[in-house]
Amino acid sequence: MNVAGTPRIRSGTALRPSFTDGKSSVRSNNRDVDDVAATAALDLSFYAEPPNYELSLDEFEEFALARLKVLRTIEELRTRNVTGIEFRKQLQKAIEENLKPSLTSSSSSSSTMSKHKPKQMAQQAKKKQDIASHFILRAAYCKTEDLRRWFMTQETTLFKYQLEKLAESSSSSSLHHFLLQNDLHFEAITEEEKNKIKPFLLLIPMAGNGSGSQSSTTYNTYNDYKVPSLNEVSTTTYFKIHFSEASDLIAKRQCYVSKGYAYVPMPKLVSIITAKFRIHLSKSLAKASRVFNQVNEEYPPIAPLLQNMNSQYTGKDYNGQDQNGIGGNGTYDLTANNIESFVPSMPLCMMQSHNGLKQDSKLRHHGRLQYGLFLKGAGMNMEESLIFFQQQFTKIMSGEKFQKEYSYNIRHMYGKEGKRTSYSAYNCQKIIMGTPPNTGDHHGCPYKHYDRDHLASVLSKLKIGSAIDRAEILNLKQGRHFNLACQKHFDVMHPNAKSVKAIDLTGVGDHPNAWYRASVAYNAVKNNHGYDGDGKKSSSEEQQQEQGKTEEMKTDA
Repeated sequence: MNVAGTPRIRSGTALRPSFTDGKSSVRSNNRDVDDVAATAALDLSFYAEPPNYELSLDEFEEFALARLKVLRTIEELRTRNVTGIEFRKQLQKAIEENLKPSLTSSSSSSSTMSKHKPKQMAQQAKKKQDIASHFILRAAYCKTEDLRRWFMTQETTLFKYQLEKLAESSSSSSLHHFLLQNDLHFEAITEEEKNKIKPFLLLIPMAGNGSGSQSSTTYNTYNDYKVPSLNEVSTTTYFKIHFSEASDLIAKRQCYVSKGYAYVPMPKLVSIITAKFRIHLSKSLAKASRVFNQVNEEYPPIAPLLQNMNSQYTGKDYNGQDQNGIGGNGTYDLTANNIESFVPSMPLCMMQSHNGLKQDSKLRHHGRLQYGLFLKGAGMNMEESLIFFQQQFTKIMSGEKFQKEYSYNIRHMYGKEGKRTSYSAYNCQKIIMGTPPNTGDHHGCPYKHYDRDHLASVLSKLKIGSAIDRAEILNLKQGRHFNLACQKHFDVMHPNAKSVKAIDLTGVGDHPNAWYRASVAYNAVKNNHGYDGDGKKSSSEEQQQEQGKTEEMKTDA
């Protein structure tokens, strides 16, 4: 179990925890360190050793889902091309909302915890959740190459963000303590050596992480290309590192290189340490993947959680309970009579289900569930849903047959039959990982389940973007970036949507209903208020062209 890197599990209340973390632990009574700097450094871990404490099953799932929300926030922000200060602001908000453990949990309220001051208790609880959640998700995401790649990308971004915060602190002591705690050894140059190369160091930018890129997740109060002052060079610790470990900095001319060594200031160690973290995590995931099946057999209580963790949905739940119209006043309620006008606002998966229903006058079981629950989540009530499906199905069957064989299924989705459970609309992960469509089926994810030629034909027929846009969508599909392909489709059809304040883009690319609601809101702003994506008044000609495109797309669909 330790090889997979998950904490020990007890099915009841957790026993007394131990807050050691192998190499990443530091005991202040053994080192003469600054308390503030040491505490800040403890917030970040290299995750070199599995944790040595027990969790209840509830904590096991709670910790994992909390971290999963943060990692998916990172993915969503990257998908929406959010960068710089805004990226950090939203990521920090997600961390604060999800990775702040309660001190009233079974393990936090133990006798050991009660002996510590509240601040120490909070620090220990935070450290425990951080390490445990990382190792749980590491075990859950080691199964396949795609899952390992996804986890490694998001975790590395999170690690880099936290390391940057540490490096940007008022002094270098926090980062120095982090290096000590994690046995990361870099050779600091002497004052004599620094003086010899000082003229060159004065020409090298020192602020921030040295990315100098707008795509960087960092933000700085300084310009990344501003050269340091003589005083800054004199008071900064520089490290002598073999050039092969500083390739990223060298490529951007962000360090001084001489005789095979790169001279790197303390703040710029971020990229080097991050690269080491990624290599370490990659090896750990590969090691965990080799024993994944064995762990599931030996620890049956957690096997289902590990097997299904990647398919857990952590976003908004669209079950129709809070849908009072997109506009909030019933103006945009979805009905059997007006559904055609909203089809252009549907994501491709649901548009294809709708078109398939119109073509065949029927949907098979999986198609009825996928599309029926989507309509429910979009605000269509049960009565309107029954009317809509009956109108379509009775083109090839009698009303009596529809009532006998299909109406029960619709009422069941709304919680009016069977166990009376109100079901939620499918999220993208559930659709992608669900039962693939066969010939005659109209469910599934087009980006996942269509071949390249079929998808290209559909995109062209629906006039989605330009040829270049469609090529980019197809390339994302080929790279198995299905969510990104869907996000690209939204961006193409809703230019400058990010600049429209009235639109909530959260979940677009992760849930069909989030895509739909954002699209409806976008079109409402444009059509009802006459604004374009930049917040400027659009001409009547532009509005007429937009309406013409909408009608043309409906006709082609």
